[in-house]
Amino acid sequence: MITTDILIIGAGPTGLFAVFEAGLLKMKCHIIDALPQPGGQLAELYPKKPIFDIPGYPSVNAGELVDNLMEQIKQFQPGFTLGETAVSYTKTEDDWFEVITNKGTVHRAKAIAIAGGLGTFEPRKPTMENIADYEEKGLEYFVKEPENFRGKKVVIAGGGDSALDWSVFLSNVASEVTLIHRRNEFRGALDSVEKVQELKDQGKIKLITPAEVTAIKGDGKVEAITVQIDGQEAFDIETDYFIPLFGLTPKLGPIGNWGLNIEKNAIVVNNALDYQTNIDGIYAIGDINTYPGKLKLILCGFHEATLMCQSVYNRLNPGKKFVLKYTTVSGVDGFDGSRKEAEKAVVKKID
Repeated sequence: MITTDILIIGAGPTGLFAVFEAGLLKMKCHIIDALPQPGGQLAELYPKKPIFDIPGYPSVNAGELVDNLMEQIKQFQPGFTLGETAVSYTKTEDDWFEVITNKGTVHRAKAIAIAGGLGTFEPRKPTMENIADYEEKGLEYFVKEPENFRGKKVVIAGGGDSALDWSVFLSNVASEVTLIHRRNEFRGALDSVEKVQELKDQGKIKLITPAEVTAIKGDGKVEAITVQIDGQEAFDIETDYFIPLFGLTPKLGPIGNWGLNIEKNAIVVNNALDYQTNIDGIYAIGDINTYPGKLKLILCGFHEATLMCQSVYNRLNPGKKFVLKYTTVSGVDGFDGSRKEAEKAVVKKID
């Protein structure tokens, strides 16, 4: 069982920044996310694309923002349960929440902050009759452990950043990488497209376009896929893994069954105070919540995370007055013993 002060559901920018604000108040956090790495849609969908409305950053790539947030919260030692989805919760007699994931991991916390962005991201799956028979048996929707593909034959399908980037990365790991896309044109970062072209010219990536994977074959695991090129006869390619990267579909997921007030696939909160839901002790921050005047912006999520943490602090410390201290003056003390502070002024005579 994992025990913490605030259990955050969602490792996007809002959830990550909540760890920092909670840390300033000496509260520990643990984060659950269905994706295999922190960052939410920023890391999964557009890590190389710039964001222009983050205060203090005229332009910052989404992946860089995630890296900076991870560095910012490092000293507060958050825990992570990645690749798992929060399924159910119960409230114990001593006012603790217990949340169980789809893989049976039990989390115990004094408050829950749902920071799920647009919801639980589920992969867009190819339309094939027997697709469920091969899931996690050579058919993968995410690259969780790249080393699993070392020395193996891999077929990737897709035409976006994820398909391009993983084709490039796995070309140095797998024995053979084939990239299949239904169009000749790819939609991704220019450097990724150019790198795939370079590796294709070097014979390190096999490129098949315009084409589609129409079937998976194998006895209990993926052994081959069937490819259909426009105007040609279908043919099979032997492979150990098939990775269709067609993007992600946001859904509210199991949290939608928790008894929360839902409006247009978003969780209704009280924005007049602390972004708490209709269930005492459960908050919703970032793009997943809704209230009059709501804007789905990262900077708004940061603001909501800050006020949410103040509310949780008051819940855990009733009657204790919190004195706001500016980090410029007080510095930041981490749970790992580290300290960040401004350089102290000195008193020194000038001769």
